Amino acid sequence: MSGEKKSLYGFPVREPDQRRNPNGRSVDIKQLWSRSHEILNLDSLGYKGTEIASMLGVHPVTVSNTLNSTLGKETKSDIREKRDEEYNELREEVMELTRKSLKVYKKILEDESVYGAKMQKDTADTVTLELSGLRAPTRIDTRSMHMSVTSAEIDEFKRRGIAAARASGKIVDIHPEPEAKRPCQGISKGQ
Repeated sequence: MSGEKKSLYGFPVREPDQRRNPNGRSVDIKQLWSRSHEILNLDSLGYKGTEIASMLGVHPVTVSNTLNSTLGKETKSDIREKRDEEYNELREEVMELTRKSLKVYKKILEDESVYGAKMQKDTADTVTLELSGLRAPTRIDTRSMHMSVTSAEIDEFKRRGIAAARASGKIVDIHPEPEAKRPCQGISKGQ
């Protein structure tokens, strides 16, 4: 054992474990740490594991291993905790503004001398419908249609539309005066 390498404090120094690094390449810990944080940040933004792998050019298993590692779980927990704190602060601000708004609505509704009946009615409608949640849900219905038509069919559509507009009084036919009744503008026909 006399040929064994010793550290500064006299402990035996082991050779690097080649099982973990079979290619003999050196591993840049800072780069791995940075990559782990990139993966965790993208996960916190809502990207899926396969999307993260594609964006960073790594294997999806690498992403999964990072997210399920001890560091990954702790970091995800910290991110969630910070996000929850921010949400609670925002919720408190919204609640404070809601309290102030309700005081203004109450003042408008109770003080008849300053505000008109229309404003009081509009305020009551807002309070009743919007704030209490009694407003009917808004449904947006969109439909589209696709068809092929010939030019003859288009001309028929135009003809029917013009006929309907004339029948309803939307189009009024103006007949120009005959050529002979128009006043002469200084140019004779012989010129």
